[in-house]
Parts: sequence; structure tokens; C-alpha cells
Amino acid sequence: MLPLLALSPILLILVLMVVFRRPAATAAGVGLALGVVVALALFEVAVPLPDAGDGASALSTSVAAGLGGVALEAAFLAATILWIIFPALCLHELQTATGAVDRIRASLTGLSGDPRLLAILLGWFFALFIEGAAGFGTPAALTAPMLVAVGFAPVQAVTLALVGHSIGVSFGAVGTPVLPQIAVTPFSGPELAQAVAVLHGMSGWVMLLFLVRYARVTEGPLAAGMTGRTVLPWAALAAVLFVVPYLALAFAVGPELPTLGGALVGGLLFVLILRRSGDGRRAAAPVPAVPAAAGAVSGRGLLWAGLPYLAVLALILATRLVPPVQEALRAVVVDWTMTGGFSGRVEPLYHPGTMLLAGFLLGGLAQGVGVGTLAGAMRRAAARLPTVALALLAMLALARLMVHSGMITTLADAAAAGLGPVWPLLAPLVGILGAFVTGSATASNILFTDFQQATAQTLGLPVLPLLGSQNFGAAVGNIICPHNIIAACALVGIAGREGEVLRRTLLPCAVYALLGGALTWAFAALG
Repeated sequence: MLPLLALSPILLILVLMVVFRRPAATAAGVGLALGVVVALALFEVAVPLPDAGDGASALSTSVAAGLGGVALEAAFLAATILWIIFPALCLHELQTATGAVDRIRASLTGLSGDPRLLAILLGWFFALFIEGAAGFGTPAALTAPMLVAVGFAPVQAVTLALVGHSIGVSFGAVGTPVLPQIAVTPFSGPELAQAVAVLHGMSGWVMLLFLVRYARVTEGPLAAGMTGRTVLPWAALAAVLFVVPYLALAFAVGPELPTLGGALVGGLLFVLILRRSGDGRRAAAPVPAVPAAAGAVSGRGLLWAGLPYLAVLALILATRLVPPVQEALRAVVVDWTMTGGFSGRVEPLYHPGTMLLAGFLLGGLAQGVGVGTLAGAMRRAAARLPTVALALLAMLALARLMVHSGMITTLADAAAAGLGPVWPLLAPLVGILGAFVTGSATASNILFTDFQQATAQTLGLPVLPLLGSQNFGAAVGNIICPHNIIAACALVGIAGREGEVLRRTLLPCAVYALLGGALTWAFAALG
């Protein structure tokens, strides 16, 4: 009964968002209220304070300190996430104001008017490249607005961005999610990378099939590009072109480069083959008219339109792959701790949001826009933040409450105790749960790597497949995580419609998790 009560706030949020179609801010607020009641009644929220004394007053003070620590952590984490959302919104507003999005749209629809091929180009290769380079919500922040710009409906664009990048999350931000597992297990980075890369490599094609399916359109400028022909051969090619270098880098190098290298190599080869084949051009729909202000879509014009994105990519690569630069930026740390185990930490100069803001400013100046245009984009972006901030704060407060009160540990322990030898089949669900409540594959691995390792040892199962399954689940959990959905919806102007996106991403998440669980069970059985 206790595990069910611990799960009740999450179930309530899901029901409100999926069944009753309530906005994320409303659902999170109600879920948080229930979470506080459950935590106070059945779990440990109070923080021991040496000077508090005894009695009801002391207990009240300790509980207030515990809830205050939860609120402070939630606010701090919300600020770090908003630092990604705000510059991404600025970038999108700038590109819209200058007409750059029209040039990019015209160029892509010139390459292929088939929306399914466009989804592969942007929702698969581009999103995976950004995930490998930056992670932490950046793929959806950049990809969803671009998908809207080429003609996809906003809900559809967010869904495509979330589904398309999921296979690469385990090695996002140049391998960051693997670092917690290296720190607390006896396995090396390459060993851990291989364990999860095999799972994604053998099942990632499922996400590409969902991407192609969700990319179908029946109205709007892209509808003319829909034909009766199948694009499954192109989807198969895209899967192979990404997975082969992805696996090769995981086995040869380790966790830093599989996603980044697989997307870069695979994407370039895919574009080259598409251009050489002429198949994309035969499927091309009439390109929507580009406003006169945008000018002709020449190679130079397209380069001009992409300058902010190129600036972001260059900054990300320089800060992630050049050791002296990385070390200098990561040396600047803002952190804090509080009695009761509450803490926060951010590296402001290394943060993806800082890269996005720098790319916005440098790219805008390189495009020749004035300070007034940049300031206007920032004002419009800031006006869209309040609703998003409230939803994020409520959801993160519930997540931190569940972690610090022991509700998450109760859920995980009950699952393992009741399932025994069949645990490998459902092991990815723990990673999904961690990503759902924290919004981060890295945080999910921090929470549950020790648990997965201990469970495997208790049940007499090989540990490495279970650790790979944890990272696998943490990756797929990102596509149903309310934090990511809230952020992506805000970027394309559909705040309040998060439930529609969640209903679409639940199915691919479930299918992918079941396939990953089956593979984990097979590898565990083989020893």
C-alpha cells in the first residue's frame, strides 16, 4: 500500500494531463499538493536541527526546514532549466524577426518536400547532433522551433523533437549521463558505454519508425509533399548511418562521442545520398513563398540564416572537446549546501544556456542585426517565461520532495522485491521513473545506479546489463518527462497543451522500454 501511495502524486499528474487535458502547471500544482500531504503523513520530511530542542514547536521547525530545502532546490533547478529555455526562445524570436527561418524552410523543402524525410533530417540527425553536443533539453529547444518553421504543427513538432533524439540521450552532452555510473561502479567508461549502446543500437530503429509515422501531415504547406510511396528504405538508411558509427565509437572510444559522432557522420552521408539520388527532389512540394526581406535562398543566404545555429554549435564543440577551454570554464562553479542533504550546483560558463545565449548574440551580430532587434527578441522571449516557470517550479518541487522524503526509494525497492528473477524485463522502468521526476538522464543515473547494482547482486544477476538498462531507461524517460515537454511546448507557443504531447510520446516510450527490457533479460540470461 505504501508504494502505491508514494506513486499517487505521479499518477494524479498523468491522469490530469492525459485524461482531463489539464495544463502542466495545473496538474503539477495539484500533484505537488498531494505529494506534500503524503510525504508529511507517511514519510520523513523533517530535517534534524541540533538547536531546535524538543516538542511540537521543534518538530514544526524541522518540517519547515525540510520543506524549505525542497523549495530551494526546486527553485535553483528551475533557474538552471530556464537558463536554457530563455536564450533558446531569444534565438527563435530573432530568427523569426529576421526572416532566417523562411530561408531555412525554403532550403529544406527544396531538398525534399516529403515531411517524413524532413523529420528524419531535423528530428533525427539534427536533434541527435545537438543532444550529443549539449544535452540537457537543448535538442528540443532548437529542433522543435525549426520543425515548426518548415511547416509542422506545433504539437507535432514537439513530439518529433522528443522522440527523435531519445536514442542518443545516454551519451548526451559528450557522455555526461555515464559519469555517475563510472563514479560508483567498478566498471570503466567503455564497458558502461558498450552495455547501453548495444541496447540502443538493436532497438533504436523503433524510434525512427515512430518518427516517420508521426511526421505524416494532411493539411498545410507540407501536405502536398505526402505521396503514396513508402519512405521506409530512407528510414532504414538513416538508422544504419547513425547506428554504425554510434556503436563503433562506443566500443572504440567510450561514452563521449557515440551520439555526437554518429549524428555528424550519419547526417552528412544521408544528405549526400539524398541529393545524389534525386528521390528527395522528386518528392518535393512547392516551396512556400519566402518573404522579400529574406532574399533569395542561395548558399550564401542559407549560411547567413544559419549563423546563430553555427555559432551555438561551434561554441558547444569548443567548450566540450577542447580540454583547456573546458577546464577553464568548468573551474567557475556556483554551489551551495544546506543541513539535511539539500544542495545545488551549476557551472555557469559551461552551462548549455550560456552557449545558447552567446550563440544568439554572436550569431545575431554576425547577421548584421542591430542591438534594438536583439533586445526586442529578448523582450518577446521573456514575456513567454512566467507560465513555464510556474509549471517547472511545481514539477521540480514534487520531484525533490519525492527524493528527499524517501518516496522514490520506496517505489524502487518495492518493484525489485516483488519481481525477483524477472527484474531485468522491467529494469528500464526505474531509469524512466528517475528521468520522469527529475527531467534528466544524468540525475536518474545518480539516483538509481547504486540501486540497480545492489538489486543485481542480491538477485544473483550480472551487474553490467542492469547498469546498461538503467541508462537506457533514463534516456527514453526524457520523452515523457513533464519538464522537457513543458520547455519544448513553451518554445513553440503552445504552453498549456503539454498533455497532447504526452499522449503521443507515451506509446513509443512504452514500446521502447519493453524492447529494452527484453534485450536486458536476454543479456542477463547469457551472463
